[in-house]
Amino acid sequence: MSALADLHDHGRLTWTERERGWVAVPDEVVAALARGGFEECKREMTTSRRDLRPAGGVWQGVNRITGSVASAIWVARATQPQATVFIEIDGELIQVSHGAPRTSEEGPYRDEGGES
Repeated sequence: MSALADLHDHGRLTWTERERGWVAVPDEVVAALARGGFEECKREMTTSRRDLRPAGGVWQGVNRITGSVASAIWVARATQPQATVFIEIDGELIQVSHGAPRTSEEGPYRDEGGES
């Protein structure tokens, strides 16, 4: 998944061990999966009852050539554009292969997901 690797290499997709997920802007992850050949087949958003802001969401796409299925599930952070995102392809949690994934503490985001 070179588009996801590009996000990671540019510090836009960072691993957080505490939450065992990725810190990223969900739309950037979805766009990267689409560039990787996955066509959207499902997208749902959840909202907070108090302020109707998006609380999270799910996206699924299918690669019609390979039959692979990609999913991204995210939980929004209250004051940040980044969310905790869980990305799977064919049921396997993805890992970026360009060296060790950066943790939130090492990347451009603090542990809370805010920019440094």
